[in-house]
Amino acid sequence: MAKIRVGRVSEQIKKELSQIIQLELKDPRMGFITVTGVETTSDLAQAKVYLSVLGSDEQKEATLKGLSSANGFLRSELGKRMKLRHTPVLIFKFDSSIEYGSRIESLIGEINSKDDVK
Repeated sequence: MAKIRVGRVSEQIKKELSQIIQLELKDPRMGFITVTGVETTSDLAQAKVYLSVLGSDEQKEATLKGLSSANGFLRSELGKRMKLRHTPVLIFKFDSSIEYGSRIESLIGEINSKDDVK
């Protein structure tokens, strides 16, 4: 039963954080951010927020710094919207699965184009 609740809370955190980041954060360091997933501990003390950020490595680092400085604002907004007794500590991490998928796709494309030439 607890796993179901943690899963629902994680999905709700993902949805709410996406909205807050897109609509309410006005930090110029922010790139184009997509919240790809949230993993919450069973006691809801921490939430790992996985992000996909378009841009160079410098832009990604700047985005991470911007999110770190806005962490308090994000937690307070999340607490207001979700009405949790304790808002989890947010830990931001890059989700490299999209980049990995794009890289694999381009490699497959290269292989296919070489096969067409033969």
